[in-house]
Amino acid sequence: MVHSLSFSLISSFLRPFPTLTSELPANLRSFFAVNPSFSREKITLKSATFSSVQSCRLSTSALMASGTTPTGVLTKGDSELLVFDSEEELSNSLAKYTADLSKKFCLERGAFTVVLSGGSLVKSLRKLVETPYGDSVDWGKWHIFWVDERVVPKDHPDSNYKLVFDGFLSKVQIPAGQVYAINDSLSAAGAADDYESCLKHLVNEGVLLLSPATGFPKFDLMLLGMGPDGHIASLFPGHNLLTENERWVTFINNSPKPPPERITFTFPVINSSAYVALVATGAGKADVVHQAFGSKNSSSVLLPVQMVKLDNGTLTWFADKAAASKL
Repeated sequence: MVHSLSFSLISSFLRPFPTLTSELPANLRSFFAVNPSFSREKITLKSATFSSVQSCRLSTSALMASGTTPTGVLTKGDSELLVFDSEEELSNSLAKYTADLSKKFCLERGAFTVVLSGGSLVKSLRKLVETPYGDSVDWGKWHIFWVDERVVPKDHPDSNYKLVFDGFLSKVQIPAGQVYAINDSLSAAGAADDYESCLKHLVNEGVLLLSPATGFPKFDLMLLGMGPDGHIASLFPGHNLLTENERWVTFINNSPKPPPERITFTFPVINSSAYVALVATGAGKADVVHQAFGSKNSSSVLLPVQMVKLDNGTLTWFADKAAASKL
């Protein structure tokens, strides 16, 4: 059954948030009504049980046990690179990885917070909506966020929301009130402030956890692509946003890649995640993968993708043979 989201519902949800749960929009009131574990009274409990959640980490080998086996595995620092013969095998393995983490977090805390990027990543998620995952994943407990977004209408060809909706969300049954798109009627600065307010509200309600180490939100899983220049989210090489360390969500008006106006998560948020999967496919990403895993020149200026260094999490790269061809 295809699940259809209402653009107006999502847009109306992303307004400055009221203080009281009773003042929330109807879609959020209904969510908290059927999910009492996310009430304000449970915040202390959620924080107290965070260490036990972290202690139940799944190793990559366990996650991959019944999935497609990579043809090569490289490690560098705290990062692990899994290389697959084809993008098809990578997609199968990424689906297994994501489904296993969904099961883990849904069992442990009754929710799974997932951050997505746009670009080619969405194509690599296609196996997740197919058998056996499409019917077995507990989609009702998923909460979907975007690591960055172009400040354009949701039906615009440049919209990451539209890309994810067309390729993924329209094929699974994630409740509309648990899909957190930007308010595209605002300026880039306003949309960034609004999205950060959304995240802080969800922390107050216990949907999102805070990292005790960093004080930034700790998403369960980020599924991220990267550009041929090594950018992730809307964090581009040489841009001053690379050093932003206070904001959760910020904005850019002069993106080197069109469209120019965007919002983006900052590195402190990305690096506070429990799990991050970085997906690189195609020969156009070979230089990036080589610099991250094959280059011995430690004096090189770091690409944004190399600045993904999790504070207390697990970072896994998924690459096909073409992307790993220069290693």
